[in-house]
Amino acid sequence: MVTERTAATTDVTQRRSASPAVLIPAMCLVVMITAIMQTAVVPLMPAVVEQLDAGVGSAGWIITANLLAATVSTPLLGRLADRRGARTVLLGVLAVVFVGSLLCVVWDSLPVLIAGRALQGLSFALFPIGVAVLRSALGPRRLPTALGIMSGMMSVGGGLGMIAAGLLYTDGDDYREIFWLLVVLVVLATVVAWFAVPRSAGTGSADGSDLRGAVGLTLGLSGLLLALAQGGTWGWLSVPTVGCALFGVIVLLLWYRHEQRTEAPLVAPALLTGMSVAPAHLAAFLVGIAMFVQFLAITMFVQADPQVAGYGFGASVLETSLFYLLPGQIVGMTTAVVSGFLVRRFRADRILAVACGIGVCGFGFVVFFHDHTWQMIVAVAVLNVFVSAAYGALPAMLVDHVPMQHTGVANGINAIARTFGSSLASALVGSLLATVTLAGSDLASVQAYVAAFVVGGATALAAGLVALSARSWQITKFD
Repeated sequence: MVTERTAATTDVTQRRSASPAVLIPAMCLVVMITAIMQTAVVPLMPAVVEQLDAGVGSAGWIITANLLAATVSTPLLGRLADRRGARTVLLGVLAVVFVGSLLCVVWDSLPVLIAGRALQGLSFALFPIGVAVLRSALGPRRLPTALGIMSGMMSVGGGLGMIAAGLLYTDGDDYREIFWLLVVLVVLATVVAWFAVPRSAGTGSADGSDLRGAVGLTLGLSGLLLALAQGGTWGWLSVPTVGCALFGVIVLLLWYRHEQRTEAPLVAPALLTGMSVAPAHLAAFLVGIAMFVQFLAITMFVQADPQVAGYGFGASVLETSLFYLLPGQIVGMTTAVVSGFLVRRFRADRILAVACGIGVCGFGFVVFFHDHTWQMIVAVAVLNVFVSAAYGALPAMLVDHVPMQHTGVANGINAIARTFGSSLASALVGSLLATVTLAGSDLASVQAYVAAFVVGGATALAAGLVALSARSWQITKFD
């Protein structure tokens, strides 16, 4: 490991070579790709099933493979960025994502599309690597603002992906048109990152390589995510679902024990369960649930045909994007910028608590008021304030309590917590819509959506309570 003096010298050199006016917008563009790549594909799933003559279960692996690759690679790439330098790993990830995007457009084949989506899953690591880039290049005065803006803009990217899908794709078009957009975005991000991101030395390889830790983490996370992603298809109490879940839990427990005993762990146990970082990870998991409930349930609700279901607005993908999501994204983008300055002025845990309070109000509003278009637009706008502000506060909660050399891996763990929250929300919403149905029909009833909104509000409230109590947990800088 490098000495404190060497680390300090490197830190000062990097800060002098980085212009915040260039670096911060550049990193916002890079990390937004992560969210755009996930949500832009969701509206295309029916078209993929039809055009590739694939079953719904088989096509579901387009999403599952992406999440699996993201889950297992994000903490590993975050750790690699800490050791080898964030710029090098960032550019390497973008190169792999570019290859995956090309696979999605060059071959009209489901297996190749799944493989391409798996490679695109590495884009999840761009955010924790981006946090490491900003921390190494900016001083403590600018860092909270930069983290808030970058994190909030990533949440905005989710809505932009849906809007792009609505604008570029109409019924009957080739689904690959959206993937061409992703190719262009990756190329643009790579060029921007090449010129804007400063070099960083990392800590070197003196810590050694924890191969067993990497394998254990990969297998354990994969087992749990498979159970969440495929449980709705396999059956929640089926042997494959229960088996994957048990396998994942057992492997992760063994992995954690190994990390406690090894001299050079892949993930230091204190970065995962230490009292200084646990509130941020738990809050990220809860915010991930609330965020995805908002995104999935509201999108499906406004697209429901009122003549058939008795609720909804019969909105097309384009109408959903422009009329219901776009106003909220404009509000969310503004919130992202403002939250960056607020995080610097106030403590991050306080900002998160206020954001979660706004989220509770947003979900509470849509629980009772969802009969008119303006009500849904207002709800989406309020909930986007919640998501953008919460995303802006979470990395700041970690940075204050994690050493520089662990920035990437700590934020990688936090990103995975959000991913698992989103996966759980997807499974939960899917189960609610499948089981709480109209009499004599397989269509979800309005009560199913109301229940989903209640879940979103409850998890936002829980995240807010975690934020309020975080100060009493975070006794030390690093346990």
